[in-house]
Amino acid sequence: MKNIYKFAILVAAAALSFSSCDLLEEENFGKPTTDAMLQNEENVVSLVGQAYADLRFMHDHWGYWGVNTLTADEGLCPIRKGGDWNDGGYWKYLNTHEWNAYGEAFKNIWNCTVAGSVLCNNLLETLYMNEENMTKEMYGMFVGELEVLRSYYYYLLFDSFGRIPYMEDYSDRNEALLDPHVVWAHLVSTLERNAPNMAVVTDANRTQYAGRCTQGFAWTLLARLYLNAESFGCTPENVMAAERTCDVHNGKKGSKPLEEVGIKITSTQDFYTNAIRCANKVIELNSYTIEPKYFDNFLIDNAGSRENIFTIVEDGLTATYPERDQYSCKNKLRIEFLSLHYGFQKRYNMQLDCWNGFCARPDFMTIFNDHDVRGAGYEGTGTMDTKQWGWFLGPLCDEKGNVMLDTDNEPINIHVEIESLDQSDRRDGARMYKYELDKEGKYKYMENDFVLFRYSDVILMKKEAILRGGIDDQAGIEDDAVNSIKKRSFAYSADPVAAFDAAYPDAFTKLSTGLTDGILAERGRELSWENARRRDLIRFGQFEKIQYVKQTSETRRWFPIPYSVLQKAVVDPETGKKLWTQNPGY
Repeated sequence: MKNIYKFAILVAAAALSFSSCDLLEEENFGKPTTDAMLQNEENVVSLVGQAYADLRFMHDHWGYWGVNTLTADEGLCPIRKGGDWNDGGYWKYLNTHEWNAYGEAFKNIWNCTVAGSVLCNNLLETLYMNEENMTKEMYGMFVGELEVLRSYYYYLLFDSFGRIPYMEDYSDRNEALLDPHVVWAHLVSTLERNAPNMAVVTDANRTQYAGRCTQGFAWTLLARLYLNAESFGCTPENVMAAERTCDVHNGKKGSKPLEEVGIKITSTQDFYTNAIRCANKVIELNSYTIEPKYFDNFLIDNAGSRENIFTIVEDGLTATYPERDQYSCKNKLRIEFLSLHYGFQKRYNMQLDCWNGFCARPDFMTIFNDHDVRGAGYEGTGTMDTKQWGWFLGPLCDEKGNVMLDTDNEPINIHVEIESLDQSDRRDGARMYKYELDKEGKYKYMENDFVLFRYSDVILMKKEAILRGGIDDQAGIEDDAVNSIKKRSFAYSADPVAAFDAAYPDAFTKLSTGLTDGILAERGRELSWENARRRDLIRFGQFEKIQYVKQTSETRRWFPIPYSVLQKAVVDPETGKKLWTQNPGY
């Protein structure tokens, strides 16, 4: 069992104690504390730990990770011959951008993120009312942790739908959806206010804060918000004029106008200058480093990674966490099983069957040089490869090296090409392989902690923000990290840095005009299937230009508000119309 200060156990147990809401309502959890309880820090950790539970539904294929991966150029889920992965065309329509407001995954994203944010507000109310029973330091630390975690729930909701129900108090009232730039201003304000006061990760406390919001996480999320500000529809004028909609406890809590937290955006350049500032804050913490081996970040036991900034803590043992399904959305990590061919279960005696679904779009694999460890490699012998690669291609062999046969008596040989989105061969498409595979059948689900934010992303965000015109007052402090990324990416080469530079000469020096060059391609190579690609494509204006896309309207950059949510929306008594309305284009 991983040593994580009891945190993961508390989080998982809490997942059973509540369910997601339909709109803004949440079950009444009561006040699971007493005055005496809140004087003990371990008890407060237990209380706050509950708020992380709904994050564990976000990495499911029926949740945020699934729709972000399949709508970007990095992921594909074709209908396999025989009808596997048909589901009424649901997965294919994500691939082609022809989705509608009835998709279950959209409903799951809405319900789980709203449930998580509501629970954060509920727990904050508990802390507010018991402030006198806690030390000043303890109170500030845990209030900050909950406010930052709430910001992340809202970020996931905001990144998906744009217009969202943003609230900072525990209430069942329904108000109009806030416009994206207003939500952005609230998130930035809250994070800027809390980031300096969050816990700083060290080697001594790294496992204690695994899966928890820390200062590094807050600055990283801020850098992402600033870098993507324009893609969210933000301008210097509208974010500085964004009206204040939250005033918790007579203004003692809650987000402030940006100027009140020391942020002034006078030009688009300021968005990128602030992204650089926040990236530099992460670098200056000295909490994180580029791991010498890329795959160490994705090991079965990856809690000790000094590169991972924020993860979802997993436990693949079924006996540890009772399962809870929600519209087919499970709080278990199943990426390997989604992607790998059915034959992998037999080959490695896996407890759970493999589903042969998600793979890479063929065009995406063209961004990898054959010597890049993050790609599929040059060996071509599949399970007999002597080196580790980020994607699986080639034959599936038994222990003796014999190629295993599929149900049609054809060799199981995985290849890049896709025959058709409607009639794909069972062996079509490169498979995700960077997470360490449990080859002993020890765990039913994946034990690897799911990576949400990594230090390499911070470095890449800074380099991009510089290319976009941001001002860097600490130029060069990321140079060692850039060199480390290059070195490990071509670790099997005699001179890794030279090999990287020869393969990708513009990886850190060019804003991409296409999908296969510049820093956009490098982000794809480094961060594939890590929830970053969809927003990257939108930021670069490439989202509508990827392989297989049929619906090319820019309105598809936001997902539709789920039909079930709008059906239950409150009617405005003054107008007689639903308070919440659908996003344009749906």
